[in-house]
Amino acid sequence: MRRTHPIPKDALRVGRSRTGLGLFATELLSPGMYIEYVGDIIPTKDADKKTGARYLFEINSRWTIEGSTRSNLARYVNHACKPNCESVAAGNRIFIKALTYIQPGEELTYDYGPEYVEEFITPVGCKCSSCSTHTTTTQ
Repeated sequence: MRRTHPIPKDALRVGRSRTGLGLFATELLSPGMYIEYVGDIIPTKDADKKTGARYLFEINSRWTIEGSTRSNLARYVNHACKPNCESVAAGNRIFIKALTYIQPGEELTYDYGPEYVEEFITPVGCKCSSCSTHTTTTQ
């Protein structure tokens, strides 16, 4: 099994991406390196009632991480259809783990999953760098 290491905070920076703010590498990141998605753990039924809430990461049907705290750098990792990271659950913790080598200046991304994509991304069109549906349509 590959040994994993946390990504040092100084190896990351928040910056502008094509979808708003994103998280970027400032040095080469290796596959297996990770950042933890942190915040208060709340019941999922309460999270489902938070209209307009952002930075909610569902751990399972019972628990969700409310990750709006500024200390949660992982909240800036955006969705991509062809991501360079993946989310990994370990108990009540979520880690965003690099799948590939991530070059300095490259944005960290993971797939938010079909439910999120259908509800929030599909209606406006995907703007990720790897997606072919960069344009939105208006009716």
